[in-house]
Amino acid sequence: MHPKVERILFSEEQIKARAKEIGSLISRDYAGKTPLIIGILRGSVMFFADVVKNISTDCTVDFMCLKSYSGTCSTGDVRTLLDVQGSVQGRHIIIVEDIVDTGLTLSSVKKIFETRRAASFEICAMLDKPANRKTEVSVKYAGFKIGNEFVVGYGLDYNELYRNLPYIGVYKQ
Repeated sequence: MHPKVERILFSEEQIKARAKEIGSLISRDYAGKTPLIIGILRGSVMFFADVVKNISTDCTVDFMCLKSYSGTCSTGDVRTLLDVQGSVQGRHIIIVEDIVDTGLTLSSVKKIFETRRAASFEICAMLDKPANRKTEVSVKYAGFKIGNEFVVGYGLDYNELYRNLPYIGVYKQ
């Protein structure tokens, strides 16, 4: 275990098993459709890959890069650093995020896709932290629910560090 990790919450095996289950659910829910799966960079990359490789229906993929954190706190200001490449009009959008915390980022993203007239919009998150919500968002495909702890690993970072840990652990302050 890394010295900056207090304890491990979810092992790599647990995360991959849950991603497989979510991939199956998405396959069932979108059978006969071609959803656009959008990974939110950088934190979602590892979980995004695990979910997408377990989707058996046709899908396309793209990425967005958003910024709303500084250190361990959300700034409340969501900036788009990289946008999707094509039109989303009439598309079924599934956003894959590392963690849903305050809900501000995904609320902002949802408004963007509503304006662009997406056919539907759903959220897939590796972690759901409902205790910290500042705005309500619905997470259709949640990997795991967690309490109000700051976590790192499996794509999650503290000032860009610890994304490469093969598990999710509580950051030692």
